[in-house]
Amino acid sequence: MKARAPAPRFDQAHIAPLRTLTPTPLQSPSKDGRLSTPYVGEGATAPRRSPSPSGRRWPEGPDEGLATLEWPAIERELDAYGCAIAPKLLSPETCRELAALYPEDTRFRSRVVMGSHGFGKGEYKYFAYPLPEPIVALRRGFYSRLAAVADRWNEAMGVSVRYPAEHESFLARCHQAGQKRPTPLLLRYGPGDYNCLHQDVYGEHLFPLQLAILLSEPGHDFTGGEFVLTEQRPRMQSRAEVAPLTQGDGVIFAVRERPVQGTRGTYRVNLRHGVSRIKSGERFTLGIIFHDAT
Repeated sequence: MKARAPAPRFDQAHIAPLRTLTPTPLQSPSKDGRLSTPYVGEGATAPRRSPSPSGRRWPEGPDEGLATLEWPAIERELDAYGCAIAPKLLSPETCRELAALYPEDTRFRSRVVMGSHGFGKGEYKYFAYPLPEPIVALRRGFYSRLAAVADRWNEAMGVSVRYPAEHESFLARCHQAGQKRPTPLLLRYGPGDYNCLHQDVYGEHLFPLQLAILLSEPGHDFTGGEFVLTEQRPRMQSRAEVAPLTQGDGVIFAVRERPVQGTRGTYRVNLRHGVSRIKSGERFTLGIIFHDAT
């Protein structure tokens, strides 16, 4: 089951000024302006393939992949606000293929009905191994880019943990500690559904950043349902961020805490994320968490 730290309801949180994120631009878009399967890193081994719902291979993307993102700008957003938008990660075709996996129970290890646990309304399913190829690529590619950020954050906060350069090595660390269950998940929301503010913590070993990708098209497939991140600052009211995602966009954000430079040095702030109420339609999201669960 998803391990969550207790969080106030949206209407109980003390929210100070709210900021809307601006998507970080791509350096050079692909032919149709979107990328099908992200770049998985030079020298990466091919993951065990899990076929798409249609039985075809997953759509292949150009090698630019994650390298086309404006990484210096993404790092500045993460350092300043604890989150950043990574646009056009997946093509509409790949988004539809991934969302179409939801009814196929054999691809998942568990299903969680959020209302049964006080998490909100809606439901989600955790993928089983082997993961679909695009998810393997996303985990591997983003981890290799974010590990240096995670190390820098931990150093600033006085945390001794450091992260290996490759995701496979970090997963080996998780598995040796008994965290062997995959954490990538598909979330499904209908009218009136929402996700309470929470943190995705699954065991002792935790990677401090994660990724959520919107698979549905706002305004066409659903209305409402915005990604919300709140930051609890010492002796101050909480601050909120809203990420205006389009289909195939991802938002990178802090799992639990991040460092902030203050007048008296660096201090930690606590973050939680959630999804506001879906007003109409159906919203699918792909969650990419880099640590596995106990």
